[in-house]
Formats: sequence, C-alpha cells, structure tokens
Amino acid sequence: MKPPGALRMKDLCAETGLSRQAIHFYIQAGLLPEGEKTGKNMAWYGPAHVERLRLIRRLQEERFLPLKTIRALLAGETDELPDAQRNLLTEVSTLLPPAVVGAERGVPVAEAAARHGVPIAEVERMIELGLLAVRGDGPTREIAADAVRLLDLWRQFRALGFTPERGWTVDDLQPFAAASEALVAHETTLLFERMSDLDPRAVASMIERALPVLHAALIHLHHAAIRAVFAQVGAARAAAAAPPRPTTKE
Repeated sequence: MKPPGALRMKDLCAETGLSRQAIHFYIQAGLLPEGEKTGKNMAWYGPAHVERLRLIRRLQEERFLPLKTIRALLAGETDELPDAQRNLLTEVSTLLPPAVVGAERGVPVAEAAARHGVPIAEVERMIELGLLAVRGDGPTREIAADAVRLLDLWRQFRALGFTPERGWTVDDLQPFAAASEALVAHETTLLFERMSDLDPRAVASMIERALPVLHAALIHLHHAAIRAVFAQVGAARAAAAAPPRPTTKE
C-alpha cells in the first residue's frame, strides 16, 4: 500500500528535474538518505527527499559548492556551535564578495578545458576530486568563473616540465587542497573564538582586506620552507662528495 505523499523514483525525478542516475549518485555519496524499500528494485520517497534534492541543487547551482562541502553542511556539523557563531558564519558568507564565497557566473566545462589548453580528462578528474565545483548535468555543466583560474595554473605547471611522462597528475593537487581546507578550518576556529562579538559586516570587511596579506605571508613561508629543504639537501650532498679527511697516525 502506498504511504500518504510517497513517491516512486520516476515521480521523484519528475518533481526535482533530476535523472535516476543523479539521484542514486547523491544517495551513494551520502547526500540523500535511501528511500523506504518495499522490494529489491522498489522504494518509496517522501517530501523530505524532494526538499533535500532541491537544496543540493541550489547549493551547487547558486553557490558552486563542491559535493563534499554540501555533505558537511547537510550533516549538520555546525549544530554544536552557539547560535551567535552559527549566525555569524551564515551572515559573513553572504557579505563576502563572489571571489571569496564563489562566483555567480559559470563557464561550460568543455569550453573551459579548450580555452586553457587542459585535456578534458584532466578537467573531469579535477571535478571528480572536488578541486573544481560544477553545476548542471551533461553538456550544460559549468565551472565557476573564479574556479577556472585553476585550469590556467595547471596549464602553466605543465608547461614548466611537470608532465605526465614524469609522473605528474591532477591527483598531485590533492595535498594542496587538503592543506587549504585544514587552514580554513583553523581560521574559522579563530574567527569564532575572537570575533563573534563583532558585527558581521565588520568581519566580512576585515577578512576581505586581510586575505591578500595572509596569502603573501603563506607564499613567504612556503618559499622559506622550500629553501630550507634544498639547503639541507645541498649540504648533505656536499658532505658526501667531500674527500675523506686524512687520519693522523701517532
């Protein structure tokens, strides 16, 4: 017997405009709970599934959020925060300029790949790894305009000799993405601890002005760390190449 308000998969597709494959993908990715199974290939879905799918699409298409970020938001990881801090996070995100919180415009995936000379397979891998946020499905998919910058940087990286023949792949960008996420998590903690009493507009303004300074500091520290590593390697090689000291006989 059909529960009140229950939907079959085909009805859920019609209500949300999503394909069966897309809905199953969201379920497998942990973004959408499974339906109430009534058989091996049959399940009922309810209004909550419709609202969740609409929210996922809105976060993808309006904010260009990657799926792993959407999954964290839907998991309610901010629920334990005090109301003032949670509200601050929400308000600040709406006040920051698009370059910080995600662009509203997009570039078709194939066009972005061709424009920046990056093989479409590598672009698809970036999307798969969550390095590029996209909205839409199939040939209508778009990359956030500000995220396209990564393709140009990757093209430059390739041109410097970091080629597939040398073993360099898109997957090598993952540690940088992970480090960035860890840094943002740390910054968010400090923001909540030290600035939750300020007006969100003041916080947004401070962040916008501070980002160039913090980015410059990060570049400086990265360069310093690299120089230190190469200095150690150079010293070790010099020591290994030096002739042995003559032993003194008594």
